[in-house]
Amino acid sequence: MLRPIRTLAAAAAALALVSACNSASTNGNSKGGAGDTPGSRRGLTADSIKVGGIVSMTSASGYSKKDTDLGAKARYLRANAEGGVNGRTIDYLGAEDDGQDPAKNMAAARKLVQQDKVFAVAPMSSVTFSGADFLEQEKVPTFGWGTLPSFCGPKYIYGFNGCLVPTPGGTLNQTWPEGIGTVLGGARGKSVAVIANDSDAGKFGIRTFQQGFTSAGFTVSYAKASVPATAVPSDWSAYVKEILESNGGKAPDAVVSVMQTPNNIGLFTALKRSGYKGLLSDPTDYDPGLLAKDATKQALDGVYVLLQFEPFESDSPKMAQFKADIKAASGGQDVPLNMHMMTGYMAADLFVSIARTAGKDMTVESFQEAAQHFSDTGTLVGDRAEPKGQKDSFGCGALVQLKNGTYEVAVPFKCHEPVPFT
Repeated sequence: MLRPIRTLAAAAAALALVSACNSASTNGNSKGGAGDTPGSRRGLTADSIKVGGIVSMTSASGYSKKDTDLGAKARYLRANAEGGVNGRTIDYLGAEDDGQDPAKNMAAARKLVQQDKVFAVAPMSSVTFSGADFLEQEKVPTFGWGTLPSFCGPKYIYGFNGCLVPTPGGTLNQTWPEGIGTVLGGARGKSVAVIANDSDAGKFGIRTFQQGFTSAGFTVSYAKASVPATAVPSDWSAYVKEILESNGGKAPDAVVSVMQTPNNIGLFTALKRSGYKGLLSDPTDYDPGLLAKDATKQALDGVYVLLQFEPFESDSPKMAQFKADIKAASGGQDVPLNMHMMTGYMAADLFVSIARTAGKDMTVESFQEAAQHFSDTGTLVGDRAEPKGQKDSFGCGALVQLKNGTYEVAVPFKCHEPVPFT
């Protein structure tokens, strides 16, 4: 059974983390067994599994990841049509909107656990994840896009394509550097500028991509997390000047933005107006909906977008299944596909895939045990394995380029050997 999407009624004040004993509880509809711990059967009944999500439906900049919720819904609908998970129907509550606000993210996590009593959170998609420690201590399996440090290391938090922001001892996904190197005819003698928002995510992004591009053979001429995270700059001239003089007084061969669409539009437009002719790339603007406005389409024309999943242009059976599932979840309507849908879909898919191996008498403990030995191959994000994915990226991806109003595959989906992160 799928319930309508629920949103928070009001912004929450800053919330402190609470201890596990404050909220861990056993679902009253299930009977505990030998060895059960409080909360191990939360969200489970004899015939259902309760799951919720946390997604940035809204934000101060207008950027929205709302279709992440649709992607998750699509995957859960198919799972239920196939008989559920070991006889249990997935009761998906929809996603809470955190508005990209740390306090709301924490409030959403607490609501899902303490009030809704979910077994799992899938998807979690936001640039902030202040609820991570709370979900970890409450032993709530949580699934999302592993672009934040919280997806790397905790036992109960999983990135659908692995850990993309590792700690020392982990590895780096080289899809982006290798892909750009392919487009430029090799990395040797080439320079790249990397720019991000002044946020925790931006700073980690700069650190990881600076190392990744250097490992691929590029000279990183500029690497700063300097763009305000709370508002899109009205004047990009200072950033453009620094970038265009960063390569020994000359422009770099490529400019890589680790930012969201509104910032990318502003930066790329300013660079083009300055006369910059080099390669432009980002990891977010693979969205046909962006092409509805001429100004947006013009700003992003020629940009290479990093994907960490098979492009929608692929004709593989897995992609055909994804498209059919999205259409079914949209009431039979053909809707423009975007990467947020894929984020929700693959977060839900990893949860479902692990849960199916945990057996009919699933508890949090048996789910975690199943995850410790989980692996599969040939998915839309490549080969998956846990707990490897809690430390390392699965190492796969592609580049698409927006040309004349349509996306074209520039570098096909491929898995690269990751490099050690130091």
